[in-house]
Amino acid sequence: MRATKPPQQPSSEPKPVPASVKLAAKIHKRAPAITETYVAYGVCEKLVKECARQADYTIPQRYEKNGVIPKTADGQDFGVGKGWWYESLGLTPTFNNWAQVTFLHMYILTVRLRAFSPTAAPSWHQHLLDHFFYTAEDRMVREHNVYSRMIRNKYLKDLFTQWRGILAAYDEGLVKGDAVLATAVWRNVFDAREDVDLQGLGDVVCYMRGVMKGLEAVGDEEVGKGDVEFGDPGTQRKFVEARSRMMDSLPAKEDGGGVKRT
Repeated sequence: MRATKPPQQPSSEPKPVPASVKLAAKIHKRAPAITETYVAYGVCEKLVKECARQADYTIPQRYEKNGVIPKTADGQDFGVGKGWWYESLGLTPTFNNWAQVTFLHMYILTVRLRAFSPTAAPSWHQHLLDHFFYTAEDRMVREHNVYSRMIRNKYLKDLFTQWRGILAAYDEGLVKGDAVLATAVWRNVFDAREDVDLQGLGDVVCYMRGVMKGLEAVGDEEVGKGDVEFGDPGTQRKFVEARSRMMDSLPAKEDGGGVKRT
């Protein structure tokens, strides 16, 4: 009789996991993060376009044969722009003013994006800034004939430094009040000019507060779709001109002649 082999006992050693299974597990684990960054990339492109649209401008001479681009007193190219920021506020259509107005709207969005989950928010912040740089570099070439990559990179580094300063200045204004926020807007948007339009400055501060408050009421899902449109800051004038109730509580003062004045 032929001897039969005893049945093999199941091994206690775990079987090696195929590489394909390991890869699938990693992708499954990271899928939410991967999906989030792709969504953020596309939506932030849309959001930056909306921010950049607020103070858009063109330089017609750029497209004319032998056209001469006009310059400001400090040597900046300036063009033609429409909308509240140029026609009502009186800003000159230059690259720097476009960047500052775009930054202001990006800051408004940044405040809202900070309310996203801690794992998602960094990706949104980064893509928002990246798309601004893509847009800014394209504008340098398209409107200002800056074909040197070295020069463009220098400008982009300067813009990044400005953005870091804007975040700190506007954040301080949010915490310390409208007077501090107005000072930050005056330094950045108005280039610290002494002849600043104070009512216009008040319009901008009131506009920032109003839009940020409005975005607070919008859910993350809606903001995450990128369906954000900014309005006309000029609509805030009625709030800027309204008399503060605190003024009525202040005691009347007398001038040197004993006449009361309020």
